[in-house]
Amino acid sequence: MTATNPTPAEIRDLLTTARTIAVVGLSLRPERDSHRVAHYMQRRGYTIVPVNPGHPEILGATSYPRLAAVPAPTAIDIVNIFRRSADVGPHVDEAISRGVRAVWMQVGIADEAAARRARAAGILVVMNRCIMVDHAALIGG
Repeated sequence: MTATNPTPAEIRDLLTTARTIAVVGLSLRPERDSHRVAHYMQRRGYTIVPVNPGHPEILGATSYPRLAAVPAPTAIDIVNIFRRSADVGPHVDEAISRGVRAVWMQVGIADEAAARRARAAGILVVMNRCIMVDHAALIGG
């Protein structure tokens, strides 16, 4: 059975109170969805923490090889995942270890087992939705 996503009101509350988004799989290439979405969120005032082992810096911010490598004082509100569904589990486990507020799996990405683990840890989970599209629709672009 597939769990449902949070309500629009819950998503709006998350997006209006979150400040820092770690983007797992953030690409250096501007034509990639991960780059375009992260850049949009950055322009809307969010601090973006790139997570990509292939690049030392993306969007003017230090990039980390994995979520667990982000320095501990950095408070991460949302972990936004741009990886294949089959690769999501370890990233969600790292998010659980960090005690983030939410895990967001972009359009086409879902992992029910990882989502159950995150929800059991008290983390809000959004799957198969675009954070940029929801932000534009619920808060304004």
